Amino acid sequence: MPPRTTRRDVLRLFAAGGMLAVSGLLPLTALGAGRLGPRRRFSFDRLREQARALAGRPYAPPAIANADLLHGIDFDTIQTIRFRPEHTLWADAPGSLGVQLFHPHRFAQKPVRVYLVDDGTAREVPFSTDLFTYGTPGLARKLAHHGGFAGFRVMDPAPADTDWLAFQGASYFRSSGPQGQYGLSARGIAVNTALPQPEEFPDFTAFYLEQPDDERITVYALLDGPSLSGVYRFDCRRADPVVTEVHAELFIRRDVERLGVAPLTSMFWYAENNRQRAVDWRPEIHDSDGLAVWTGAGERLWRVLEAPPMVKTSSFVDVNPRGFGLSQRDRNFEHYQDDGAFYDRRPTVWVEPLGAWGEGAVQLVEIPTDDEIHDNIVAYWTPREPVRAGSAWTFDYRLYWGNDEPVMPAVARVRHTWKGRHGIPGLAASQAAALPAGIKFVIDFAGGPLADLEQRYDLEPVVSTSRGRIDNAYVLKVVGTDRWRAAFDLYVDDAGADDPVELRCYVRLDDRTLTETWLYQYIAAPTC
Repeated sequence: MPPRTTRRDVLRLFAAGGMLAVSGLLPLTALGAGRLGPRRRFSFDRLREQARALAGRPYAPPAIANADLLHGIDFDTIQTIRFRPEHTLWADAPGSLGVQLFHPHRFAQKPVRVYLVDDGTAREVPFSTDLFTYGTPGLARKLAHHGGFAGFRVMDPAPADTDWLAFQGASYFRSSGPQGQYGLSARGIAVNTALPQPEEFPDFTAFYLEQPDDERITVYALLDGPSLSGVYRFDCRRADPVVTEVHAELFIRRDVERLGVAPLTSMFWYAENNRQRAVDWRPEIHDSDGLAVWTGAGERLWRVLEAPPMVKTSSFVDVNPRGFGLSQRDRNFEHYQDDGAFYDRRPTVWVEPLGAWGEGAVQLVEIPTDDEIHDNIVAYWTPREPVRAGSAWTFDYRLYWGNDEPVMPAVARVRHTWKGRHGIPGLAASQAAALPAGIKFVIDFAGGPLADLEQRYDLEPVVSTSRGRIDNAYVLKVVGTDRWRAAFDLYVDDAGADDPVELRCYVRLDDRTLTETWLYQYIAAPTC
């Protein structure tokens, strides 16, 4: 078995989980009540005290029955294990969304207990191989005594046999959004991401599900990990966009160097801004193309994503942020040409803090990648206050899974980013060679106060760089479109070539800001 769960394991887990669809719709009836465990008193307060008690004891990793056997359930084997649709939870309840359970496998071995909540009591759904069909002879018999499931998914209304919400693996969960296409994931919490020591992946060890209605489900979850425990309430609404309201209470077992609140995990390989990495025939491959931030002071930021040659962490210091998210703004199929993965349909996820989160920073972690199967982008909020053993933390926020950010800014937004050879297009090679080394950046903005603005020549690009110099900066309207284009050349020398160049650009007219602030981290050193 691998020594620990890795970020790439979890991405493959979700890729597999998304394939666990039933092959045909059979008559659905709820899991028989006689197969449930005994009734036990349940309340959120009781679950909170259970989490608090866990934090007061040394961490005890869960025992994994049949670990060697589960490790053999790889991606291909997972496709042959299917939940029996006739056992779908609440399928026979009028106006209720059904719930199906995930079978444990290589990428989700730790047992997760699932309980059904009703009138102040909870009854466990015991793991049983009778709930699944198996394509491998004898596998069901060998797994008969496994201790739990890998998670669950909430189904679309019948007669559809698709799902719109899934919790599976560590503290990961995600929604397919209004276009029915899974993409990036959220997590309950991130612990020590992108630090010299290994990252921790706390687990949701138990889920308590209230009976859903035709558009929402409430989920309670118990979290445990080496450095903390926690209790969560998720109110999930199937709409456009899908909304998940999260209440989280954390109890710290030992000091945490970096606590990541409301973490989002995505994939970015290449796009228009780094197309030289495009070894695949498809023009772009990414689940998200930028990090959007709405600061506490009201500034709107757009940080273009990259796949850097080394792990990079960027911090955007703030007080009481209004929101942040990983966005997929490019919705043009022609820019991807992928009729299988449908990257143009991947959801944007926006985090809206509820209440004051105080001082801290939105952090963006970018990890090198050479393939689309690797999960290499992480964004979260990290508090400035030290996270010490014995402390308790509470966070409330909403997640929006949609086609765009839920609150449009009053200013124009970034639509495209390109970079390439500096200077004037069409310059003879001999003339270009005589110029100092440089690179041109081109940024297209649209919307807001630029939407109905006619061509004019007094708009100013406000460009700054952490090192080097800026030249040939201008702003013009792109003929025949509603887009305005800012362009500039960046010149940097070899000194500090391994250090990234931090770039900022926005457009103004006199003293009025017309656009969000474009941010880019340019690596001048050769990329892998």
